[in-house]
Amino acid sequence: MYSLAIFDFDGTLADTLPWFAEVFNGVADRYRFRRIAPGELEALRGVENRALMRHLGISGWKVPFIAAHMRRLAARDAHRLRLFDGAEPLLRRLHDTGVTVAIVSSNTEANVRRVLGVETAGLVAHYACGASIFGKHTKFRAVLARAGVPAGRAIAIGDEIRDIHAARRAGIACGAVTWGFALPDALKAHGPDAVFERFEEIAERLG
Repeated sequence: MYSLAIFDFDGTLADTLPWFAEVFNGVADRYRFRRIAPGELEALRGVENRALMRHLGISGWKVPFIAAHMRRLAARDAHRLRLFDGAEPLLRRLHDTGVTVAIVSSNTEANVRRVLGVETAGLVAHYACGASIFGKHTKFRAVLARAGVPAGRAIAIGDEIRDIHAARRAGIACGAVTWGFALPDALKAHGPDAVFERFEEIAERLG
């Protein structure tokens, strides 16, 4: 059904939530917004992104600066970040069965490639990185144009509610994974076209 699979990176292919939780309060102190209290993160995983920003007191004008700082921290700590088990076999299977693989991420392409490793990075045909927090839909459209794939043959797969909204704005199908940042029930409430609980399910649906 799909000839193009566009993946989010952090929380979808890479297990970065523990790292995010570790560095978050330091970023909050630097940019003067609310820290996440011990035990609060789990509840916040069920909150939509704009509501989460309001809860933390993050002004919109600060978001690009916070995002740039997070990218620098990810570059510093890239040697500590790892793919989820099953991510590399999935990308290889899709590649080998003729599905074009792309990555659209708020992270930098350099960081993404470093975590993937040279061999796995070579399985990805298109990178569109450095997306703004609510700007992924423009990256999705750019990947569609580069790949020469009609919107009806593409699916975007991510771990956050904003990934679902971005796919809808770009006119493509969306799949949500249950092992990333947003809680499964929060994702399901926004009606993704598919919900994946294992990497193998993605391979079965796409490959």
